[in-house]
Amino acid sequence: MTRLFALSLLSAAASTAVASQDAFQTKCSQFAHKINLANVKVNFAEYVPGGTNLSLPDNAASCAAPYQAVSVDLCRVAMAVATSNSSEITLEAWFPRDYKGRFLSTGNGGLSGCIQYYDLAYTAQLGFATVGANNGHNGTSGQPFYQHPQVVEDFAYRSIHTGVVIGKELTKQFYKEGFNKSYYLGCSTGGRQGWKSIQKYPHDFDGVVAGAPAINFIGLLSWSAHFYPILGSNTSDTYLSTAEWKVVHDEILRQCDAIDGAKDGIIEDTDLCHPILDTLICAPDAKNTSSCLSGAQVHAAQQVLSPVYSSDGTQLYPRMQPGSEILAAPIMYNGQPFKYSTDWWKYVVYSDPSWSGENWTIKDAAVALAQNPYNIQTWDADLSPFQKAGGKVLHYHGMQDQLISSDDSKWYYSRVAETMNLPPASLDEFYRFFSISGMGHCGSGDGAYGIGQGLKTYAGNDPQDNVLMAMVQWVEQGKAPETVRGSKFANGPGTQVEYRRKHCRYPRRNVYVGPGNYTDENAWECV
Repeated sequence: MTRLFALSLLSAAASTAVASQDAFQTKCSQFAHKINLANVKVNFAEYVPGGTNLSLPDNAASCAAPYQAVSVDLCRVAMAVATSNSSEITLEAWFPRDYKGRFLSTGNGGLSGCIQYYDLAYTAQLGFATVGANNGHNGTSGQPFYQHPQVVEDFAYRSIHTGVVIGKELTKQFYKEGFNKSYYLGCSTGGRQGWKSIQKYPHDFDGVVAGAPAINFIGLLSWSAHFYPILGSNTSDTYLSTAEWKVVHDEILRQCDAIDGAKDGIIEDTDLCHPILDTLICAPDAKNTSSCLSGAQVHAAQQVLSPVYSSDGTQLYPRMQPGSEILAAPIMYNGQPFKYSTDWWKYVVYSDPSWSGENWTIKDAAVALAQNPYNIQTWDADLSPFQKAGGKVLHYHGMQDQLISSDDSKWYYSRVAETMNLPPASLDEFYRFFSISGMGHCGSGDGAYGIGQGLKTYAGNDPQDNVLMAMVQWVEQGKAPETVRGSKFANGPGTQVEYRRKHCRYPRRNVYVGPGNYTDENAWECV
């Protein structure tokens, strides 16, 4: 009898599980017919079981994401949402079966209109009801901006906010418990979108994780455009090949690597690194010139590592931080104008598809800055409304970033402190900035860059290893992160962790104090 009773209990439990599974799938399949929101057209709602390699046939080819691995059971809802009489966003909401009562919005990258499905998959995996949109256009080109200011407005701020408004309402409709807190996770353009939300819609999120933000947006595009006039094409006397940038990088490490106390190939605090590159000029009698440069090349490299100024001497953007040379060379210093910058002047500033980035001058920067459509600069420094709303922001930036200088994040932090008249100890109550040594743009790099900012940098759910869960802990338990612990992966993202390092919150910096090896996280101290 005991055995039969036990079997009946197991059978009942299995039946309950199947019924629950069926209930979730049924709710998902019927959900599309229950959505009745203004300006929202539901394309479909479908159940996606965990373990699916989801096909994305409608994703623009330039987004380079025809599939997305989905690890958990979820309900996927795809919609078109009108933002004006002549514009719309494509919006997706992913509702996981194992829901933790939290809403989250993801962001975008570059000038792109690509839903970041990998971020939807990552945050749904962590139990968030998650939304992501295409930023008002499809693909990675800026061409959709051409003579279409409504699309520019979507890109500047409206896509994210619209998705948040619709996404929150759908979350309340799908889950009977609604949501308790709302969060944001984004990097690069996604970082800028997070800051724009803080500045323009301070009540949209309880917690924002904004990485490597493309704030000071016009300044950033001017900075990206100004490398070509400095270096020229690959036939110019001032051009440096990728191999020659490696020579520059090695010399910068020789001068700056050990400043933090450890010779580990990583510069912990780039503020202390001001390399003198004249040491690289080839001697007149040099037989081997593979490890030295011409005076013209050294001058160009030094200009690359200097701020960009307007014609009246106003700083538009800080220097490229030293240490990023190898990552930046094939993208920023490749003998061609930078595509995103060119697209902005071509399709937005001048509305002239024939305009060439080869013709860019500092005068073009002034024209673009004066235009600043929909305040896309995202440079407002008074965060009082967000602070008063009880919001928290965790801002991070890699010290090896090859696309957006981390010095710009430091500049913004200082502007906020000065504008709000708050010292770091007071800013820490709601705004914490972490400089991540050895991290390239949003990830990759030579150091412990895995801080849980996405699928490729995931090293567990522990808040000390995961910036998103650290934000959740800060918002929901009042425990603010003192450090952000990064993982150095032995053979690239997702592989075995070689070592970990605790990254300091600004303006503290990391110094090696021993006695262990530099791979020992306890051998470092924030000072």
